[in-house]
Amino acid sequence: MDIKTVSQGAKASEIRSILRKLMSQGEKGVRAAAAISSDGLVIASVLQQGVDPDRFAAMSASLLALAERAIEETQRGTMRQLLIEGTNGAVLLVQAGDDAVLAVSTDPGALIGKIFLEARRAASELRLSLESA
Repeated sequence: MDIKTVSQGAKASEIRSILRKLMSQGEKGVRAAAAISSDGLVIASVLQQGVDPDRFAAMSASLLALAERAIEETQRGTMRQLLIEGTNGAVLLVQAGDDAVLAVSTDPGALIGKIFLEARRAASELRLSLESA
């Protein structure tokens, strides 16, 4: 099953359910989430108003590719996650299998460690869902 089929079918609804579950955990934390293919296509997303899903997916895939190359160059093993902190929150990228990544945007003051744990759990669910597609 290709990404277009996933993004338009019942599987996309299942994936959005995983994203919404991640967003609903905790009073202050996850603001938005997206499942993105490693080549920068949106599989499913639940993003805040004003965020272009296609542009966000492309930028996240580019960041992931650069992080993977940096990890490889410095011989640090396999890239698992990436944290980008801003003054108004953070963006987390977590591997969700060989061909997908989970991108998560957080509120300022969010408990990053807790969100990473929840994001890794969601990424595992995402990977299983995509493998069964």
